[in-house]
Amino acid sequence: MMQKYLETKEEYKDCILFYRLGDFYEMFFDDALVASKELEITLTGKSCGLEERAPMCGIPYHAVDGYLNKLVSKGYKVAICEQVEDPKLAKGLVKREVTRIVTPGTNINMQALEESKNNYIMCIVYIADQFGIALADISTGDYLTTQVETQRGLLDEIYKFAPTEIICNEAFLVSGIDLEELKYKIGAAIYALEPWYFDDDGCKKCIMEHFKVTALEGLGLTEYDIATIASGALLQYLYETQKTMLEHMTHITPYSVSMYMLIDNATRRNLELTETLRDKQKRGSLLWVLDKTKTAMGGRMLRNYIEQPLIDKQLIEKRLDAIEELNANAISREELREYLNPIYDLERLLSKITYKSANPRDLIAFRNSLEMIPYMKQILKEFHSELLTDIEESLDDLGDIFKMIENAIADEPPINIHEGGIIRSGYNEQIDSLRSAKTQGKNWLAELENEDRERTGIKNLKIKY
Repeated sequence: MMQKYLETKEEYKDCILFYRLGDFYEMFFDDALVASKELEITLTGKSCGLEERAPMCGIPYHAVDGYLNKLVSKGYKVAICEQVEDPKLAKGLVKREVTRIVTPGTNINMQALEESKNNYIMCIVYIADQFGIALADISTGDYLTTQVETQRGLLDEIYKFAPTEIICNEAFLVSGIDLEELKYKIGAAIYALEPWYFDDDGCKKCIMEHFKVTALEGLGLTEYDIATIASGALLQYLYETQKTMLEHMTHITPYSVSMYMLIDNATRRNLELTETLRDKQKRGSLLWVLDKTKTAMGGRMLRNYIEQPLIDKQLIEKRLDAIEELNANAISREELREYLNPIYDLERLLSKITYKSANPRDLIAFRNSLEMIPYMKQILKEFHSELLTDIEESLDDLGDIFKMIENAIADEPPINIHEGGIIRSGYNEQIDSLRSAKTQGKNWLAELENEDRERTGIKNLKIKY
């Protein structure tokens, strides 16, 4: 077992390896020393053929989220190695594989994330005195990219988005940016990646394969050469760490920094846009005053609006026209707010579904949220401003998905998928048959016995279990 552990650890040298053994995740050697100190858990030892016992510590698998969040929040990467076959059916050692690497910028645990704030990972590429920037929030599917020519422009983007993790090429480390000051001010973990991540052709190929296109023109990346490299490198890094196809990241948004007002870090802090200068809290900031949003998604959007003020007059007026119309129609506005109130965080629910970590009650929350869309769409038809009309026309009521969940999932399913009772009775004949066999086993066996007697002609045939 230790030989297999060491082989896996060799592949993930820069990570703390959570190695699943039965009902525990175990850590050994240096990982155990670090984890026991950071998590304040008992350090023990294990005999493994060496002169001294190998340092070892462990955590229960059902409590992993809390420990994982604690390590990741301190900047550590954690590789989760799971048992990928049933121990009862395994011949010899149970097969194990790393199913995911959790880093500060790729943590999708809802308890670790602030609901009204994005958790961004940023990729920075420094080539030919230009900086390519790509950002992603895998908990919502947001994927943005741009490029800048100055350090000031780069720092403005960094302070604006406040990523929890920055990955970069080796050249960025010697570009003149004060990395220690950056870490101190935004608290981000910064890692340099291997050169192959930034191969021009490899990056373009990765982006085109992900979005299923044959050219970058359709994605709007033609004028963003350096940004394309950053975007491709980030996507490859996410593939490597998440071990999934990231199907919820359905589009990439290239943007020009000239679309928004440039606000340096000192001005951003002194204006107290999203947090106060003294306490670093939302309460007392401009965002706190303005935030009357009903959903987590609306809260994140408002934060982005405040952090990135528009400077294009036409776009500003388009937004203000919509606000004016909403203010003038108080009844319709309040109806919209009532329908928005029960809507869950659809972006992060979709992320859980993509990662196959959604539980049955998440699906019910998803269904209940989708149920509100047709009503909101009907109210939006009453408005005539360009922005609200565009929203109404582009809004899909997702009736087919709502109907599928409504028909398939029980109204009050258990939170744990292993408890059963998730699929609604009448949805699937085979499931109904198996459920009936479980609850009415004796009657089912008696009927089967009679059927087989008639079929075989054996009058004294007995079926027992």
